[in-house]
Amino acid sequence: MVEKMKITIACAGKVKEKYLREGIAEYAKRLSAYCTLDWYEVQDEKTPEGASRETGRQIMQKEGARLLKGIPDSAFVTALCIDGEMLDSVELSSKLQQKMVQGTSHFVFVIGGSLGLSDEVVKRADAKLSFSRMTFPHQLMRLILLEQIYRSFRIMNHEPYHK
Repeated sequence: MVEKMKITIACAGKVKEKYLREGIAEYAKRLSAYCTLDWYEVQDEKTPEGASRETGRQIMQKEGARLLKGIPDSAFVTALCIDGEMLDSVELSSKLQQKMVQGTSHFVFVIGGSLGLSDEVVKRADAKLSFSRMTFPHQLMRLILLEQIYRSFRIMNHEPYHK
């Protein structure tokens, strides 16, 4: 059995859809057997219709500054980025387990707002992870991420999980 550790999901905005909140709550409950799960949610910025590239950059910087305030220096930070490393579930589990063996006890996964993550957040990250080259709604990404973290713990512990 892998020792319990702390996982924080740092993200911009709130989850509005009931079905997503219910799915997130289900995986949070399942994960409680393996880790302490925390959320660090910051206010997201409203993006005006037809915003310029510069306005978008400023929005990401504001959200990024808020996100960085809640990330401890000692945490291993993974930024979810479209240009991050693409792993399968076994590879993700292996990477998490390797970091735990090396002494990492706190992982922070950062999900940006609707425009993504600021350069400052990406620079702070110890790793960049991509689930696909496709773009997903940032609220849905929370559910997908939790499911993959849960799957990783099941794999680490040699416990069955549907494929």
